[in-house]
Amino acid sequence: MDLSDSPEEMEFRLKARKWLEANRPAGIADRGFALPIDEDSIRILRDWQRRLYDAGYLGISWPTEYGGQGKTVIESAIFNEEMARVRAPAPLNELGLSMGGPTILEHGTEEQKRRFVKKILTCEEIWCQGFSEPGSGSDLAALNTRATLDGDEFVVNGQKVWTSLGHIADWCMLLVRTDPTAPKHRGISYLLVDMHSPGITVQPLKQMTGEAEFNQMFFEDVRVPRENLLGPLNGGWGVALTTLMNERATLSLATVMRFRNTFEDLAELARRMLDEGSCDLSRAQVRQTLAQFYIDVESMKYLAYRNFSRLKRGGTPGPEGSISKILWSELNQRMNEFALVLQGPRALLTAGANGVVANGRWQYGLLRSRGNTIEEGTSEIQRGIIAERLLGLPKAY
Repeated sequence: MDLSDSPEEMEFRLKARKWLEANRPAGIADRGFALPIDEDSIRILRDWQRRLYDAGYLGISWPTEYGGQGKTVIESAIFNEEMARVRAPAPLNELGLSMGGPTILEHGTEEQKRRFVKKILTCEEIWCQGFSEPGSGSDLAALNTRATLDGDEFVVNGQKVWTSLGHIADWCMLLVRTDPTAPKHRGISYLLVDMHSPGITVQPLKQMTGEAEFNQMFFEDVRVPRENLLGPLNGGWGVALTTLMNERATLSLATVMRFRNTFEDLAELARRMLDEGSCDLSRAQVRQTLAQFYIDVESMKYLAYRNFSRLKRGGTPGPEGSISKILWSELNQRMNEFALVLQGPRALLTAGANGVVANGRWQYGLLRSRGNTIEEGTSEIQRGIIAERLLGLPKAY
């Protein structure tokens, strides 16, 4: 398949690039794959998302009747790639845009689509994802949060953990067990829950970076209208798979571009450290390591092209996203680790210290990257998905 831009697509790309270069917000630090937590960043990114929407650059492939632009997934991928190219920050409501909106568009009723989708685009309502639990992080189907139907309402009790943006979210994509007697994959339902409902408590979780990017949430007799059930009762596992597949597929080309940027920064750091004599490695060792990183990024690019070609033919995101997730999460850790090796003794310095390199960017990146192989499904779980669903191997248990 020819994945080069058509004349119309090239025109769209150049127009988007020019707009992004002129309008990208200043004052946002590069936090890698971390989500914003401080009030200033949240305010800037909320405004940034609204400007993106007003300019016609959000919901590019979503139907116009729900606030989208009615274009194709190609234009959407092009814009995401250009966002990464100019190092513009992601919009605030990233979880709603990459997961919530696509899932509602595929499984929602007409009323749900009209109620929720446009407000996801405009950032009027922020979304979080209530999937993982203390006892069912990687084994998601073992979740224990219960929802009992009481008339026209579900009554929810339980706990969720590792919830990004839970502290500012207005709505939650919540997986609950509605039939405890059914096999674990078949007794799950998918609810759209108002985070301002009585009975919801959100508590921050402090990370090794010193930040509290994630949260734990407690649900005590929380009442959710039955009309907020997304998809069939006890059929939430299939809906959840839509959420997870879209999470990895929609931004794959943009992720590759972000790693190209990181590679360029790392190569520049290597040149600087070698010239200053700070690095104990030889130039040949540094060249070999950088060459391997370049190969890794190119491998990610062609995998993204293969996955994208499937979407271009009208397919839906599949388990191939697990390969991409392993690649980028482990590569991000290796790149940040190598950045500290290059710094020698200065690797021990952190932001604000005298002599620190790049104000501690790489030190922060290393600490934050440890979560990459855990969040969105651990590398062990991803390898199990690849083995079973792509290679056809038998289950290990």
